[in-house]
Amino acid sequence: MATKKPTVNRAALGHRIGYALRHPDRVPRHLARATRDLWLRHRHPDHVSYYRAVMRSDTRADPDAAVGSRNRERWLALGAMQFDYLIGHGLRPEHRMLEIGCGNLRGGWRFIRHLEPGHYYGIDISPDILIAAQDTIVEMGLRGRLPFLTPVRDLTLRFLPDAHFDVVHAHSVFSHSPLPVIEECLAHVGRVLAPGGWFDFTFDRTEREEHHVLREDFYYRTETLVALAERHGLRARFMDDWEELPHGQSKIRVTHGP
Repeated sequence: MATKKPTVNRAALGHRIGYALRHPDRVPRHLARATRDLWLRHRHPDHVSYYRAVMRSDTRADPDAAVGSRNRERWLALGAMQFDYLIGHGLRPEHRMLEIGCGNLRGGWRFIRHLEPGHYYGIDISPDILIAAQDTIVEMGLRGRLPFLTPVRDLTLRFLPDAHFDVVHAHSVFSHSPLPVIEECLAHVGRVLAPGGWFDFTFDRTEREEHHVLREDFYYRTETLVALAERHGLRARFMDDWEELPHGQSKIRVTHGP
C-alpha cells in the first residue's frame, strides 16, 4: 500500500506526466482504464451504475484485485489490518455489524468468524463481487456463521431496521464515491446505528484541492467529510491511530451527535 501523500494532486497534468515517466510499465494499464472509463461513462451516467460496471469488469479478471489487493497475500494482510483495528477498538462477538461495500469479504470473513452467528450483514452494489464473497464463505468454512450478503442499488439503507447495528464499517468505499453518494450514506446511517455505536469509513485524503482520477478514485479534505457528517446530526472525528498503520487511506469515525 502506497504511503499517504496528501499534498499531491493526482489529476494534475504535471503529476500524470511525471508518473508516466517514472513508471512507464504502468502506462498501458492506465490507458486501458481510461478507455474503459470513457465507454462506461457513456453507458452509465449515474455513478452507482458506472461503478457497478467497473466492479463487474474487475471481478471477472480477479476478485481480489477488484477490491484493491494486488495478490492474495496482500488481500489477507489488509483484511487482518481492518480486523485487528476494530478488535482494538472494542468489537465484541455480541455486536451486530453492517459492512457497506463488503466486497469479497477481505476483512469480512474475519468479522464473520469473530461475531456471533447471524450478526454480520454485508451489502455491496456489485452482485458479481457478492458471488465471490460466497466463495470466500465456503473457502473459509463459515457457512454455519449465517452471514447476510445483500446487493443494493444505493446507500439509503432503507430496508434495514432502526438502531440495529453497533458497528458500521466501510473500507475503501468513499475513496470511490462522489460527494452525493457519500452524503446519501451519511444522511441515513444514523438511523440504523444503535445508541453508543460507531461508523468507521476510510477515504483518500488530500490537504489541497479535492479531485478525482477518472471516476474511480476520489480525494477529499478531512474537514469536508467531517462537515458533511455534522450536517446530518452526526459527530465525526479523524482517527489518528489509523494513520500509524501502513495503509494509504485515512479513517474517520462517526457517532450520534450530542
